[in-house]
Amino acid sequence: MKEYPEYHFAGIIPARYASSRFPGKPLAPIGNRPVIHWVYEQAIHSRDLVYVATEDIMIFKAVIAFGGNAIMTSPHHPRGQDHLAAEVPDIGPA
Repeated sequence: MKEYPEYHFAGIIPARYASSRFPGKPLAPIGNRPVIHWVYEQAIHSRDLVYVATEDIMIFKAVIAFGGNAIMTSPHHPRGQDHLAAEVPDIGPA
């Protein structure tokens, strides 16, 4: 029987504070938690590893506070997917 390497799947959630449509959305409360906590909680069910990529220290601290993984990105990326492209090489298994 052929053996296959073990694969791990990481999820990366872009979370910008300075969004043009809804500034601060990741920190907006829904019930007793910010939006980013709800999103992270759902993502962790389908991935081995989840990170939030953000340019904002308040979002970074909120993710760390609830026990999540976060990465600071440059505020100069124009779109969320640019945050991801810049940070993917730095993510690996803990």
